Amino acid sequence: MTTGLQLSRRFYESLVAPIIARALPQLSYAAARLGDGSEVLGFDTEMSADHNYGPTVQIILDAADFAHADVLMAALDAQLPERFEDWTIRYESLGRHVRADGWHTSDHGAELMTLEALLRRQVGAALGPWSNADWLSFPEQRLLTLIAGAVFRDDGGQLADLRQRLDYFPRDVRLLRLATEWDAIGEERAFVGRTGELGDALGSRVIGSRLVEHLMRIAFLVERRYAPYPKWFGTAFARLDSATVLQPLLAEALEAADWQQREAAIARAAEHLAQLQLEHGIPGAVPPRIASYFTRPFQVINADAIAAGLRGAIADPMLRQLPVGGIDQLTAMVPILTAPEQARRLVAALVPDQPGE
Repeated sequence: MTTGLQLSRRFYESLVAPIIARALPQLSYAAARLGDGSEVLGFDTEMSADHNYGPTVQIILDAADFAHADVLMAALDAQLPERFEDWTIRYESLGRHVRADGWHTSDHGAELMTLEALLRRQVGAALGPWSNADWLSFPEQRLLTLIAGAVFRDDGGQLADLRQRLDYFPRDVRLLRLATEWDAIGEERAFVGRTGELGDALGSRVIGSRLVEHLMRIAFLVERRYAPYPKWFGTAFARLDSATVLQPLLAEALEAADWQQREAAIARAAEHLAQLQLEHGIPGAVPPRIASYFTRPFQVINADAIAAGLRGAIADPMLRQLPVGGIDQLTAMVPILTAPEQARRLVAALVPDQPGE
């Protein structure tokens, strides 16, 4: 199967680039396939093609050159065919000539934008510099849509520079996100056994599945990889280096016949991740310890101590006092995670006022 990124590259090189060269031969620009769509992450399959799929390219212009966007879009409208390699390149859902600040689209797969408009649409930020509070409002999935995909041309290297700056969370933000995941594990680590001991097998499974997700998110953070949204979460996790050890343990936790087996598998997976934090040299990492939960017959990891060690290594005093990390650790609701202004407001409600503000 031809991937969406390969299709978009050929679309750009065969049709879009020649049109730009004829219309504005001296134009400096970048061309890429970024943003939303399974193909940007390299996860598209034949099923992906049933909606909102086809040849697409983002043409990124300098702010000064965006004055030529109308001329360029007129040339694209006039010269692009209806189809390319048996794929439609006309998308009725886009509408014709939708224009916003620094953004110009039509009913075909060639979009014109400034770099700041692209960043603003995906994460609601200007080109920087970004504060730690800004980083807390950037969902992992939205960051991933900017550093994944493919770049076909990059005159001046500004797009490459942006992608490098977005490559991963800053040190303190990463530590806060790690601490948040361990805090969540600490809150429920004994409940797999407590619910099971009460005969609540379903409740034990539900709590176990939540702990498994937290452990998976820690694995992404340890390996400095952004996690995608739920449809591709497990697929991306399987490609992590740590998945070789973790995947069988987490599968055992989810498939366990009783709470004792589930609790033991979760504890072993958590112990492995805590040890990986030490091996990766993560600041504040604490050695793992599996022990009884107070005097109860539940074997759990020392998640509280692990979270406290990570939080204590955070240099930014504002971050150190926050109860939770990023926006996608506050909520999984799509209307928030895909609406940058909503995300920023929600994070701002937790961030204390800074001196001078």
